[in-house]
Order: sequence, then structure tokens, then C-alpha cells
Amino acid sequence: MTYSQRARAFGTLHQPGTPLVLYNIWDAGSAAAIAQNGAQALGTGSWSVAAAQGYGDGETIPLELLLQIVTRITAHCDLPLTVDFEGGFARQPETLTLNAKKLVATGAVGINFEDQIIGGDGLYEINEQTNRIAAMRAADADYFINARTDLFLKTPAPDRHGDLLDEALTRAAAYAAAGASGFFVPGLTDAGLIARITEASPLPVNVMMRPSMTLSAMAASGVARASYGPQPYVKAMQQLGAGFAALE
Repeated sequence: MTYSQRARAFGTLHQPGTPLVLYNIWDAGSAAAIAQNGAQALGTGSWSVAAAQGYGDGETIPLELLLQIVTRITAHCDLPLTVDFEGGFARQPETLTLNAKKLVATGAVGINFEDQIIGGDGLYEINEQTNRIAAMRAADADYFINARTDLFLKTPAPDRHGDLLDEALTRAAAYAAAGASGFFVPGLTDAGLIARITEASPLPVNVMMRPSMTLSAMAASGVARASYGPQPYVKAMQQLGAGFAALE
């Protein structure tokens, strides 16, 4: 199967009402553990990958090190892999395209690409972010660009999330027109609001699972992808520490 065929096949896994589950990984070992237990695909989490290498989140891990880690995952596991690429490790479109090409060369068939300003404040204006998405799309015609909006994460009070739906959907439409493949709304947890997003979004919708959320409820809300962010890494490290603490 060619790269383009694998990328398009990964895209078909995003079916509203039957969410693709990504229990996020951070290296080749964690990828193998998930793959051996029936996963359809793999997805890294930026926080987890960085923490496993002693870095903080927010593009502090060197890009070349991230690319090495991703290359080891794709070499070790046959499942399609999507990578949390944060803000693309650049602001200017030309550099974004170059960085995305480097990622495609690792064999990863998808990315998360967010609209918050890494190292700055707030979100990119829609016009600039659509140009950034178009630059990422220029790297390859077929890989899956999961356009993430940080509107809801930047507004942690759930009772204010309903007021953000119009802007979120405006961004979804603009991102789709720029070449995005999916729309990611981390921080939004209310099933009713999520259903309103999935009904109106031109793109399949990805949510980040929280303890209050269930896969069955997300399926009923029309979600096409459910990911777990840093939770798997945090749980694994807690179990590792507890295992040591229990030694006799």
C-alpha cells in the first residue's frame, strides 16, 4: 500500500457516530502495547512525548528529536499513525510546509495542528490560521490534518462554552476550506454542545476524552474520533511509581 493509500484509509476510519479511538502514545514501546490490544490506529500526544523525554509541552522538544521518535514508531508498528504536531514548530507558511514534509517523510499519515499561538497569547486570527493550514496541506495532498481549535481550552469555565459555538463553527468552515481533514475541539465536554458541533461542522469532529465523558455518549453525539491526550501517560507513570513503592 502506498503512502497516499494509507493516508486515505486512515481518513475513512473517521465515521460520525462510530468514533475512532486513539489512546495516545509517546514512543515505540507504548505504540506496540496499544497495537497488540486491537487498536485501529495510533496517535501521539505532544504532552506525553515531551514528558517522556524530559521536556515540557509547547514545542520545547526539539523538532529533530520528535521526528526521530515518530520514525521509530512507524518502523516498529504497521498501524497508521497521527502525530500531535502542536503549532507546526513555526509561524511562517514556508517553514510550516518544510516541517510538515519532514513529518510526512517519517511515514506518519496525519497530524494535529492547533490554532493557539505557541509561546504567545490567544489564538491565531482565522485568516492567518487558514493560511497556516493551507501551508501544511501543501506538504502532501492526502495526509490527515486534524485542525484543532483551542477556543474551549482557553475558556475553562464550561458554562461559557455555549457562547463559543458560533466562532468554533466559523473556524471549522474556514479550516475545511483551507484543506483541513478533521476538526478537534479539546476542552469541550458537554454532550449536547458537542452534538451541535458535529451537526453543523463540515469536518468530522474529534473530542478529547475526560473522566466525565463516555465513548457511548460521544458516539450518540456524532463524534468521529475520540482521543485521550496525556491521560494514558499519566496513568502509566502512576502505575510505574506505585509498582516501585510496593516492592518488599
